[in-house]
Amino acid sequence: MADELPDHYVSIRERYKEFGNALSDLGRITDQSGPIDHKHSHLIQLAASAAIRSEGAVHSHARRALELGASPEELYHALIIVTSTIGFPNVAAAISWVDDVVMDK
Repeated sequence: MADELPDHYVSIRERYKEFGNALSDLGRITDQSGPIDHKHSHLIQLAASAAIRSEGAVHSHARRALELGASPEELYHALIIVTSTIGFPNVAAAISWVDDVVMDK
């Protein structure tokens, strides 16, 4: 898991331990349920996060994809290719959130 988790997320996991464990189990089980490797899984989740305009999830999946060897170009491409599906405003917002992560590296 990432070194820096959002305080609110950590608080929820601490207050609701069984729920937090279920979340961890869900992530582990879905990762193991098919042939997609972890890097590509995070690129897919990055695009889905952009679709729901979740800045925190975009940051998280961008950071984790980079840690697994994705290039910044792959992050941006994962967003650009969903433009016709989620619309330019959502993609533009997500690109700015990926910039936050890429510029920190």
